[in-house]
Amino acid sequence: MNNEYVYCHGTECHKKHTQDRIRGVKGSKVLRTKKIKINNYYNNMYQYFCSQRCYDDFANANIQQIIAIAPRTEALETPIKVTREKVTSRWNPDHTYVETTITPCDNINNGS
Repeated sequence: MNNEYVYCHGTECHKKHTQDRIRGVKGSKVLRTKKIKINNYYNNMYQYFCSQRCYDDFANANIQQIIAIAPRTEALETPIKVTREKVTSRWNPDHTYVETTITPCDNINNGS
């Protein structure tokens, strides 16, 4: 039961001046990191960060360690089929343009 909450991992969360972070009694108040209720219905960044800003603060402070977890040594590629079609404008029948459509396809024949 005591694992129902986690504290925000944002590096600056405890420094943000908002009412919901104020804790303590008169004379010894503090700004405290937000507590986040664990939700088992989804597993994403909002289980560990109270906001996009806290996530960005953490990622920017720890980018080298994050990249070291799964370094990318090669470019990723998605096979596509590119089709171009000459189209007449609906608003000006005298105007035509080329519309390009990109469609993912299998790797075997590149969609041909």
